[in-house]
Amino acid sequence: MSGNIQLLSDTLAKAKADNRAALIAYLPAGFPTVDGGIEAIKAVFDGGADVVEVGLPHSDPVLDGPVIQTADDIALRGGVRIADVMRTVREAFAATGKPVLVMTYWNPIDRYGVERFTEELAAAGGAGCILPDLPVQESAGWREHAEKHGLATVFVVAPSSKDERLATITAAGSGFVYAASLMGVTGTRESVGAEAADLVRRTRATSELPVCVGLGVSNAEQAKEVATFADGVIVGSAFVKRMLDAVDETAGLAAVRELAGELAEGVRRVS
Repeated sequence: MSGNIQLLSDTLAKAKADNRAALIAYLPAGFPTVDGGIEAIKAVFDGGADVVEVGLPHSDPVLDGPVIQTADDIALRGGVRIADVMRTVREAFAATGKPVLVMTYWNPIDRYGVERFTEELAAAGGAGCILPDLPVQESAGWREHAEKHGLATVFVVAPSSKDERLATITAAGSGFVYAASLMGVTGTRESVGAEAADLVRRTRATSELPVCVGLGVSNAEQAKEVATFADGVIVGSAFVKRMLDAVDETAGLAAVRELAGELAEGVRRVS
């Protein structure tokens, strides 16, 4: 079975045709439970997200800040496994028909087996993977299997990336480019910063892939700001924090649905 890279591309293209940025939400699998995580993804789609990244919980993250680390710890203590991540993708896609990616560090895929992982992700209806710590120069094996199974390979670029390096990364990637708005880990911040706009400009000079900005976006005003220069706005920690702060799972689902609605409105208010 082929994965849904085309659905991802079509979704981002439709947002552009509608003269707006796409809203991409992140939530970890298995948080607060596997079933609860699936319902949370449905809720953010219902609220207005265009794409969802499903996080594969990891015990030693290099990109994730304290909020997502807390959620990952809850998921890992709950016994979440890669099979649960695949189930999350499968049920979220089946319920919504919208593009669902997996965001994961490389070690779990390497241990699981690249062929097995890509085959199962495609069979689940996944659109691809975001791989923040896989060096491009070591990615040929992964990309071969991902392409065979119709999956996007999304790499992360940072403000520190030189233009030559950007060209190398974007040439190897597919689906979209994940532009980290600043140096550091995920988390909500007071402002997104001018570095993000410059990074998007430099990245676009190397590729026709959509460029989506993440790290630090947490409210509608920030989403509106980023939407003026990026093809997509990626929000993760703010959704996870709403779930963590909720008194119970029902309240958490309502909170993430509401936030998705606010952010979706923000990305549509492009002046």
